[in-house]
Formats: sequence, structure tokens, C-alpha cells
Amino acid sequence: MPATPRFRGVFPVVPTIFTETGALDLAGQKRSVDFMIDAGSDGLAILANFSEQFVLSDEERQVLTRTILEHVAGRVPVIVTTSHFSSRICAERSREAEALGAAMVMVMPPYHGATIRVAEPGIEQFYRAVSDAISIPIMIQDAPVAGTPLSAAFLAKLAREVAAVAYFKIEVPFAAGKLRELIRLGGDAIEGPWDGEEAITLMADLDAGATGAMTGGGYPDGIVPIVRDYLAGNREAAQRAYDRWLPLINYENRQCGLLAAKALMLEGGIIESGAPRAPLAPLHPATRAGLIEVARRLDALVLRWAR
Repeated sequence: MPATPRFRGVFPVVPTIFTETGALDLAGQKRSVDFMIDAGSDGLAILANFSEQFVLSDEERQVLTRTILEHVAGRVPVIVTTSHFSSRICAERSREAEALGAAMVMVMPPYHGATIRVAEPGIEQFYRAVSDAISIPIMIQDAPVAGTPLSAAFLAKLAREVAAVAYFKIEVPFAAGKLRELIRLGGDAIEGPWDGEEAITLMADLDAGATGAMTGGGYPDGIVPIVRDYLAGNREAAQRAYDRWLPLINYENRQCGLLAAKALMLEGGIIESGAPRAPLAPLHPATRAGLIEVARRLDALVLRWAR
């Protein structure tokens, strides 16, 4: 693994902010970004699954990419998710993201619905097409939602043989074991082995060699010190902090999912609506109350940043 990766640390996912009627709320979007940067994020990730990217039109994706990158204005690096089944469209999205200032693109393997998948040769060709279109790194997102098995050996092969492929967000069962094997097989080609899934396996993944984490966006002030302490060699402090924040991490991961960050931002007055876009259902009031209760016990910055 390279001694000095270009990017490391915590890059939480920016939620997409909607009005109660489902329109984009660009003013709220900017406030959410400002909070996440002020909360210590090392970088940001946009248009991810936790951003509800699957309910956005192509035009809205372009509006959000331009708006967020212009508003961030280089304060932190931004990863733009450009996933699409089509190699051509994914390459075009990635080229546009780079032109607007993206530091990296995150791309899932091509899949559609419950049954349409691509075999390894086609996946390799897919990532080669995206790599040929850009000069910034690609992060491969290895997540259950794709339903596409990506062995550590195959991912290491892509890292060695496809120029832009250098980062990996591993959020499948037994993630730590897969990260460890990926690093062993890929060596210096694995520039960024990263954790995902709201940091629910963060400490195990750091122990396995992860150097970055892509988490939810509601409490970077809790996650960032954990990763910084660990990477600085202070595992004991990292473990203490992780133990403290784990109830909130667990509540987000197991009870709220992608709506947790917006619920917290709404409670803190950062945004005016925490609504998802239909057909996604809003959080049950009792679930939302439980999330806020745990966050209050931790004095999470999201609840007082805008006050």
C-alpha cells in the first residue's frame, strides 16, 4: 500500500436535501455541506446511494454536482458518485465530474434490477472505459446492493491493471477480512482501502488496514477523531471514542439508514425538511425520536451548529 495515499480520513456522504414537496432545496443543500465541513470532514462524497441518487434525474445530478462543488470551492476534496450500467454514460458522467472539480469518482460495478449482471471480463472492460476517460482516481464501491460478487483477487487485479482504479469502499459482510486480503494481494496498487456502511465495522476495518471511511453525514465530529487517532497510532483513544459513539452509529445503521443525517440536520435547524423523495417513506416519529435522543446524549454538533 502506498505510504502517502492522495486521500485518507473521513469522507461522509452528503444527503440530498428536498423540500416537503420533493423539489431540490439548494439553499439547504449548501447549509448541509457547510455543517459537514465545519464538523471536521476530511472530504465529502456526493450522489451516493445514501444521497438518494436513485431518485434523481440526470439534470438534477448535474445541478447538484455543479452547485456543491462550486459551494465547497476547494475547502475539502469531493468524491462524486457516477455509477451507471452503461460504460459510456458512466465515463461521460465521470469526465463531467472531473471537469467540475471532483477529486475522485466512486463507481459501482454495472448491474440492473435483481437479475441483470455482468461477468468479470465485462466488469474489467467497464472500469477500463471509465479509467480511459479521466485522470482522477476511481473508487470501486463493493456493496451488497449491486448483487455482484467482487473477489479480493479480482479487485486486486483491477488495481494493478486499470490505471485509475486505486480506491475501494468495502461494505460487504466480513469487510475486515476482505480488506486484509485485498491489501495482501494488491500491495502498492491498493492506494485507498476504505470502510463504509456508516462505520458499523470501523474499528475492525481500521485494524485490517483501512485508511479511509465513507460514513453517514450526520456526525463527522464523532467519527473523524476516531480515524485520526487511529491513523496517528493512538488505537486506545480511537477505541474509547468508538465505544462512545457506537450507539449512534448502530442506531443509524440498523434503524434509520439514509434518512438519519437529514433527521439530525432538521432537528438542529440546519435544513427545513428531512423528507425523502417518494416513494421512500419518512422515518416513523418514534424512530426519529430515538435517534435524536442518542445524539443528544453525545452532544452531537449537528444539534447545535445552526443555533
